Parts: sequence; structure tokens; C-alpha cells
Amino acid sequence: MAVWAIGDIQGCHDELARLIDKLNYDPARDALWFCGDLVNRGGQSLEVLRLVKSLNDRTVVTLGNHDLSLLAVGIRSEQDQARVNPELRAVLFAPDREELLAWLRHRPLLHVDRGLGTMMVHAGLAPGWDVGRAESVAREIETRLRADDHKRLLRQMFGNKPDTWSPRLRGIDRLRAGINVLTRMRYCDVRGRIAFQEKGMPGTQRPGNYPWFSVPGIVRRDLRIVCGHWSTLGRFAGLGVYAIDTGCVWGGALTAMRIDIEEPEFVVIDSDRPKPQGKDID
Repeated sequence: MAVWAIGDIQGCHDELARLIDKLNYDPARDALWFCGDLVNRGGQSLEVLRLVKSLNDRTVVTLGNHDLSLLAVGIRSEQDQARVNPELRAVLFAPDREELLAWLRHRPLLHVDRGLGTMMVHAGLAPGWDVGRAESVAREIETRLRADDHKRLLRQMFGNKPDTWSPRLRGIDRLRAGINVLTRMRYCDVRGRIAFQEKGMPGTQRPGNYPWFSVPGIVRRDLRIVCGHWSTLGRFAGLGVYAIDTGCVWGGALTAMRIDIEEPEFVVIDSDRPKPQGKDID
């Protein structure tokens, strides 16, 4: 059996299909993990959702910020849904939209496999979180996302405040802070305050901000961490972290990392998409 983690797809179905072929993926034997952001910007989000959903029951998807955004749009009025970009409209007005959105809403925010010594998250962890705390925060949010009243959370989860996780937080502020850490964080300060405006490669950030995995005094974790979300960081391995968002939708590549072996193996499919100029990367 091979277990492969795959970076941000963002609607790049053709590259994903080519990558799966290159991996010689056998659904009777292998497992695929996806770091989140299955959808948006690549033009083929509906096809990506249908493909990933069709894979075996060992498939793991951790939710990314774009996935949550799609879920939030999906509970708005039909008129509002009709105003989003054509790619997301294809999902929202597809005959199988309810099945796809329900499946997506039941994906985790964090996946931990102690047998493989690995955890996966879309963006990152707060500096003070050990594995247990990260699991607890993720499970709390997932429970609300999967509940009958999930629409309340989807309506209120966006916003840059609170920008720091604290166990003293309650209600929607607590859930929003957890979501911001798990799906949006790249940089933060020593107190864990997220620098949402910082999106460039390390060294470009303002003084006092650090990549989330190299904050002074960070809690040690006993598992390696696989993540995406940060295409300007590119493929990175260090400090117990493996970042595999290599910017497929931005003309980069789609990367898979084999995680069931001691020394990770990487397989890459180059993107034929143009490299856009002057666009925010998130």
C-alpha cells in the first residue's frame, strides 16, 4: 500500500488526473490525502469534486479556506449564488450539488495518523498547540459544521477577528479563531496573532512576524505535519513540516508526497497554466 498526500488542487482537474495516473494509484491498495482547497480558480472545480469524492474510503481531505467559502456561498440565496464566478456556479447549479456539498461539509479540518507518524492540515497550527490541542479545536469546529444548525456557522465564520487563538474564547469567536488558524494562517507573531496580509515567501514579511512553523518558543509536536495553502513558500521540508502547495493554479506544479515510507518521495506534474501577474495568492 502507498499513501500519497497531494497539495492544493484549486480546480485543476486535468493536472490531478495526470498526477494520479503518474502515481500508478490502485484504489484496492493505495490511499490519497488532499491538503485542502480542492476548488476555485482552476476552472474545473466540479470535475475535481466528483473525482475526489469517487475515490476509495481511505481518501482523506482536509478542508481549506476555498472549500469553506464554497460551502458558505452554497447556503445563500439562488440570486447570490448566480453572481459568483462561472466555475463555482457550475458546482452550485449542478444536479448533484447537494450530494457534493454535503460530502465536502463532512470532511475534517485536521487529520492525524499516528501509525504513519503524520498529521495533515490545510494551513497551519497555532504556536502553542500540541497535537492534542489541535485535534480538540478541529473536532469542535467539525462537530458544528456537521450539525443540523451548520448554516449559522457558515454565515458567521469569516472575518479577521479574533486574530489570535485563546482557550478563553467562546461562541462564534472561538470557532472563527480556530478556522483562521487551520485554514488561513501563514505568518504570526510570538503570541500567535495571525498576520493575514502577509502572503509572500519567508523574508518578505514585516518584522515581528514568523512563518507559523518557526515562531520562537513554538510547542514541539511528535508528528510530522503535511500542509498546503502557501504557494509562494513552495515545496518546503524542515522543522518537522512538509509544505506541498506548489501553485498548480498559478502555473507552478501539482505535487504528491509519499508518506508511508521513512524518507518521503515526491512526484510532480507541471502545470501548463499561465503565471498571472499582480494577483493575490491565497
